[in-house]
Amino acid sequence: MGNTAKIAVVVPCYRVKQQVLDVIQNIGPEVGWIICVDDACPDGSGQWIEARARDPRISVIHLPENLGVGGAVMTGYRAALQVGADVIVKLDGDGQMDPKLIPAFVRPVAEGRADYVKGNRFFNLEDVKRMPVIRLIGNTALSFFAKFSTGYWDILDPTNGYTAIQAKVLRVLPLEKISQRWFFETDMLFRLNTVRAVVMDIPMTAVYDREKSNLSISRVITEFLLKHMRNYCKRIFYNYFLRNFSIASIELLIGVALTAFGVIFSIIKWRQSVELGHYASAGTVMIGALSIIIGFELLLAFLNEDMRSTPHVPLQGRLQ
Repeated sequence: MGNTAKIAVVVPCYRVKQQVLDVIQNIGPEVGWIICVDDACPDGSGQWIEARARDPRISVIHLPENLGVGGAVMTGYRAALQVGADVIVKLDGDGQMDPKLIPAFVRPVAEGRADYVKGNRFFNLEDVKRMPVIRLIGNTALSFFAKFSTGYWDILDPTNGYTAIQAKVLRVLPLEKISQRWFFETDMLFRLNTVRAVVMDIPMTAVYDREKSNLSISRVITEFLLKHMRNYCKRIFYNYFLRNFSIASIELLIGVALTAFGVIFSIIKWRQSVELGHYASAGTVMIGALSIIIGFELLLAFLNEDMRSTPHVPLQGRLQ
């Protein structure tokens, strides 16, 4: 597993007082630093850790105000970079993530096969059956939209917070721009794609006990959809027009133009035929129909190119 890799674990702490000590105690000796970030926890998770944990690897950061899980993780990331970690693992403090999996998450990063590794709770069908229905539906929908917005078509479970990242790759990301609230895992993937980092899924089993999620699906669904749309537009512009221009770029431009023309032309001619009381000519129908069909085919071709362009060469090997 890259025995020389220096590993830090970041544990965001917000209302995890009952579980966090067990999580910390199960972190193995391969980890050099355990950075707990108290996100202005009303239960005093940080003080609870300081008063009862005796592991010398532990340090606690107390945030004066609640930044959200993303903001807490970014604070922990910066601290891990300062102490000189090579691989930084993010592990929730609510007990849903098994610390014994840390070596499996670190290995692909330490060996240079991936820049970012994340958990996938959908790999084992038996685990999927045990997942609460609302979480299963929500994560399935988010996985679909995340494929478009992040460009990582071969991964699932984008909101999974069990992750490991190479420090050199983390340094090139604009941490100050990454979403600080619940959208941050997906926003991380979007940012990673803009620098062409390789992301890998690791099968894992989540533990669902008595803990209550702080995330309300109904409250964030509209926000998530809007942010997915924003990131998708930004990713397409960055990857296909600003940094590169390829046949896929042309397919997208012509496909959008033809489809839009066909739809608008057809609607106008249909309204005219209704107002005048006679059928549109066969030629008129063909112009609209062919424009839509050809445009749609070009958009499908672009989508195919986008799926094939998922990064496969790790970024860390190209960084100093």
